[in-house]
Parts: sequence; structure tokens; C-alpha cells
Amino acid sequence: MTQEPSPTEIAREVLAVEGAAILSMRDAMPADFDAAVEVLLDVGGRVIVSGMGKSGHVAHKIAATMASTGTPAQAVHPGEASHGDLGMITSKDAVILISNSGETRELADIIAHTRRFSIPLIAMTKNPHSTLAVQADHLLLLPDAPEACGIGMAPTTSTTCTMALGDALAVALMKLRGFEQESFRALHPGGTLGAQLLTVSAVMHTGDKLPVVHEHTAMGETLLEMTAKGFGVAAVVERGMLTGVITDGDLRRNLTHLMERNAGEVATRGPRTTRPDALLSEALGVMNANKISALFVVGDDGALLGLVHIHDALRAGVA
Repeated sequence: MTQEPSPTEIAREVLAVEGAAILSMRDAMPADFDAAVEVLLDVGGRVIVSGMGKSGHVAHKIAATMASTGTPAQAVHPGEASHGDLGMITSKDAVILISNSGETRELADIIAHTRRFSIPLIAMTKNPHSTLAVQADHLLLLPDAPEACGIGMAPTTSTTCTMALGDALAVALMKLRGFEQESFRALHPGGTLGAQLLTVSAVMHTGDKLPVVHEHTAMGETLLEMTAKGFGVAAVVERGMLTGVITDGDLRRNLTHLMERNAGEVATRGPRTTRPDALLSEALGVMNANKISALFVVGDDGALLGLVHIHDALRAGVA
């Protein structure tokens, strides 16, 4: 009796089939890929992405990825397009249509609309002789690889390859536009991702909120400053430059005759600091690694600019 494969064995076979298809696409990139990227770079409006069924779901993902990485994009349902939403597709746009067979009848009205108004059309299909491929200005040919479902009918390999090719387009556009971390952060202000991309300057305390003393400030006055500002630390500053830091630990180590000393005599020299443009998650890592609760923020010249506390990171959602 033939033993049925285990779920893990089935999964490995699916991943092997889909992985092989993606690698084949990598080794034989669509000939029109560079030209398609140039079209999308030059588009004055948006990139409209559309498909039917599973291809429609992939279209939404591709449009969302492009939009979040600097290329204005929108998914349009082909059925809705035939009932008025063609008005969303203007002469300033470019269109990407997805159809494994290239003969999806629901795409016909969008194809006709792009031809009528000279809107650039990019096709993603496995069939180079299909209606979609022939009508398109640029063809991104998908590999002629078997679906991973076992019966060769459920969109699996084909949708995976389409999504991967969409990612390749989005990343190519992102890099050619010079879309950097700062731009990415501006489009992702919410959630964990937004928090991880916050910089120290976004949350640091500045100005009168900073606990600042000078080298010759008496410790009695220093204690009052530390208590009033509530961070458990004080910056020792001369001519605007951070020269040392006083922490609760420094106070404990200098209890003997503490009130007879000044700030410069108690301070720790060469303290750990951070930059205003450093990621907040990076600053939190420094605090955790060194078991400290606050970091002073300095400029390239050593000038004191601010302070970031571990509670600031936690409130921002960086953990």
C-alpha cells in the first residue's frame, strides 16, 4: 500500500515547485522589464493595477507595495471598471494588467480604454500570444511553470511568480527614485513599523526640560536640578558642550562628603550618548545593553542637544 505523503512533505514539494519557478524567472528576466520600469518612472499620474480573481488579489498587493515605496498606485477591479470606474484611469496613468492566460474577458474594457486614450499598458501573463500580450506596449512574461496544487488548476505558482515580479518592479522603482528610509518613515507613521523607524529627534526632550548643571555647580543645587527635571540624571555642560553625566549611581558612589563636592568632581566622564538622527530603537538598544534609563543627545561637535529616556521609547511603541 502506498503511503500518503505527510503535510510537511507536501509543503516542501509546493515550496520547491514555486521556488524553482521564481529562480527560472530570475535567470531569464522578461525582456521588457527595463522598458516597463522606465514607463512607470515617467508616469505623471498613478500606476493602475488590475486583474480578476486571484490575479485581482495580487494586483491589490502590488499596488499597495508600490504606493508605500514612492510610486503612486491604485488597484482597480475590472468588473467595476466596466461600470464606471474606467474614469479612474486617466491619460496620465500607466496600467498593469495581470492574467495568467492573457484571455481574461473581464479585462477587455480596460484594454480597449488604454488603446483608445494611448495609456501605456504593461501585461503580466504566461501566454505571449494572448490578446493581452499582443495588445500591451510591454510584456512581462511569466514562466511557463506548473501550478503547485497537484492538479494544475489552482493558481499557486502563477500567483507567486506574479507577486514576486511585482515586488521586483516596486523595488526597482524605489531604488531608482532614491526612496530612502526617511521617505519610507513618512508613509508608515503608524503601528510597529512606524515606531521602529522613529528617530531620537522625534521624542527627545530639549531646552528648559533638560537637567543641566556646570562643572562648579554645588551638589546641593545639582540634586535639586535632578529632582526637578525627573530623569534621574544631570548633564554637566561647559560652553554648550557635554563634559560629563551625573546619575543616581554616581550619587551612591560618592555619598561620603557628597554635599561638599561640586558636579565636576562627581560626574562620569565620556558618557554614552546618541545622535538626533539615530533610530529610537537603536538608542533603546544602547540603554538596555548598558542598563541605563536615559541617553543625552549630542551633535557631531559634542554640543548637548537633548535627552531621550527609556520611557519615551516605550511610549512610542519601541520595545
